[in-house]
Amino acid sequence: MARLPLIVQSVRRKRIGLALTIWLQLCTVASWSGETVSRSFHNVLNAVIRLQDVIFKKAEPITANSTDPRWKWFKNCLGALDGTHIKIRVPTVDKPRYRTRKGNIATNMLGVCTPDMHFVYALLGWKGSIADGRVLRDAISCYYLVDAGYTNCEGFLAPFRGQRYHLNEWRQGYQPSTPEEFFNMKHASARNVIERCFGLLKLRWGILRSPSFYPVRVHNRIIIACCLLHNFIRTYMSLDPIEAELGEGLPSNVIDDDDPNIVNIHPSDAWAT
Repeated sequence: MARLPLIVQSVRRKRIGLALTIWLQLCTVASWSGETVSRSFHNVLNAVIRLQDVIFKKAEPITANSTDPRWKWFKNCLGALDGTHIKIRVPTVDKPRYRTRKGNIATNMLGVCTPDMHFVYALLGWKGSIADGRVLRDAISCYYLVDAGYTNCEGFLAPFRGQRYHLNEWRQGYQPSTPEEFFNMKHASARNVIERCFGLLKLRWGILRSPSFYPVRVHNRIIIACCLLHNFIRTYMSLDPIEAELGEGLPSNVIDDDDPNIVNIHPSDAWAT
């Protein structure tokens, strides 16, 4: 039998190792002490985190001959980008730095996903009160769809302001009457994938819906691990029952607040030509 290329063998071994580690830990958890459970939790968490290079999907640009009804309008687009707040617990002295505009204590997650709802990038650790371009400058490299909370500039394609945009408006039977509204309708339909990713992530993992007692550094690693396991599940499950709960919209208990995660970035004339 022909041997698989070394790189394929390595990826396969890592995936098998992840599955075996999780399985063995879960099989014996019932008889463990609290200390052993904690140690094993961190062992599994570390094992998942080490698979970032394998499980975080490489973004591929939309091709000129794409037939995807949502994405064929956006040649060379890599996916959608947005931010979400995830509630955490922090020491009292740190609460002002993590407090959002709505008064919640949260960390700011910047996520990028592909059209097929795989995360390709997740940036954690920014305080909930941060709303400027530092997050973007740490992540940006190509062209993504973003919402109206962002500014059009090189690498970001936002919708037209002052025009109908949100999907609920189009679902009521309203048809675009201008080129700008038509663009916004197509943009909203495609960019919705990142909102669905966030919604699915929070529906699947309860630890992302309410604050845990883990330190911020550990909680951020848990969020990344949840993104990686999200990709793993979507790669190997042809039908995801949790996605069926998501439906066409987002359940009210997982919709993110209206706080603009990032609103101040440096403009560019690159999109004006």
